[in-house]
Amino acid sequence: MDRNPLPEDAFVAPDGSNAGAVRDLSEATLEAVLDALTAATDRSPLPADPVVPDAVIPERPRSTASLLEDVERVVAGSMNPSHPGYVGHMDTQPSLVSVLGDLVAAAVNNNMLSVEMSPVLSELEVALCRELAGAFGLGPEPGGVMASGGSLANLQALAVARNRAFDAAETGLGGADPVVFASEVAHTSVRKAAMLLGLGTDAVRPVATDADSRLDPVALREAVGEARTAGREPFCVVATAGTTTTGNVDPLPEVADVADDHGLWFHADAAYGGALVFSDAHRHRLDGIERADSVTFNPQKWCYVAKTCATLLLADRTVLEEDFRVGAPYVDRDGPPNLGELTVQGTRHADVLKCWLTFGHLGRRGIAHLVEESYRLTDRLVAGIRRRDGLELASDPETNVVCFRAAPAGAGADLDALNGALRDHLLREHEVYLSLPTYRDARWLRAVLLNPHTDGATVDRLLDGVDGFLGAEPGV
Repeated sequence: MDRNPLPEDAFVAPDGSNAGAVRDLSEATLEAVLDALTAATDRSPLPADPVVPDAVIPERPRSTASLLEDVERVVAGSMNPSHPGYVGHMDTQPSLVSVLGDLVAAAVNNNMLSVEMSPVLSELEVALCRELAGAFGLGPEPGGVMASGGSLANLQALAVARNRAFDAAETGLGGADPVVFASEVAHTSVRKAAMLLGLGTDAVRPVATDADSRLDPVALREAVGEARTAGREPFCVVATAGTTTTGNVDPLPEVADVADDHGLWFHADAAYGGALVFSDAHRHRLDGIERADSVTFNPQKWCYVAKTCATLLLADRTVLEEDFRVGAPYVDRDGPPNLGELTVQGTRHADVLKCWLTFGHLGRRGIAHLVEESYRLTDRLVAGIRRRDGLELASDPETNVVCFRAAPAGAGADLDALNGALRDHLLREHEVYLSLPTYRDARWLRAVLLNPHTDGATVDRLLDGVDGFLGAEPGV
């Protein structure tokens, strides 16, 4: 092709003829990003007035200098999860090796649709998913696939469960009336999956939870019976290991008992809490997950892999071939499975590379250490909250998610406004960013103690900021 109208560094020449220009642009871009990341404490955890670049597509190529200026504006205006005070969401600074892994994956630009188009990475994904499924104790023939986020992993889990229960892969549901059970605080992706699968969101029956947002197994058993009595057809129960707002874990063994007794597919949404499998000190919190038919696990969260990186893990990997696979006539079918035929997505980014690199770089012990450090900080924050009469916890934390709010005596009825103002105060005056979720019809403050740069001083700064805002004496 004639490339004369294009910038010299538009593509990497395979013969190295423009290597100098390519290195100049690459180094300038990397330098701009690293300058921002290594000075992340100079910027707020959340930018106050981000500048959005002009989206107009120019007639002629823009200069490298002007593009880099916009890159710097983008970085400056983005959420800043590298700041030690960024503790508001289940997002954090990714491991450096996962960022570099994404660069490598983008550079080789293999398509995870088929083995032919990603000969090494497809087999690596199969092997890594088998390894992760084994870590959860799944069997007898564990495996899985990767997806762009937990919502897609949950969607595929429910699709496989539906197809298996109703033999629906080819002929659809016919006159079936399926029902899924999940706790009233399960992730919204479960209802979204039911909608996309043609079941409707009403097919997801919310099950009552206890004071700590854990699914009530007695209520679950009753709900299954009521659905059957009403002529509905239960086929799946979803348990959550690490709820989004409070981080609690459903009673997995009891949920598994109900699933076994009623012949239901047991799916565990461990998108967040799944990282506990790497910690000997906290692995017990996932007891019972080994009985699941499928598990959603997102290494992009507590394992510090750059987004997106999610997995659907299966006790029996052959169900993908039997109950989900749609063949693609344009790919070679000899050899290992083509993952694009076994997943919701066809063309997929090679997320496996950054995930595999992160596990290799940190090791099981490194991930376990980060998990256990999160708990140390959680204990420190929870103890501080309990020492203060003007604060209350939404639940007894089981992970590193702490949901609490200010409720001082004499505050009046509008606690939502009070906690919104407190959140703004902490960000503005103390550079600590908390999220403000709605939980049980009220606004709460949520801290996710995931950031590898957050320390005890950050927790103390948060508590001091609360004291100053409420005009209270510091907790003793």
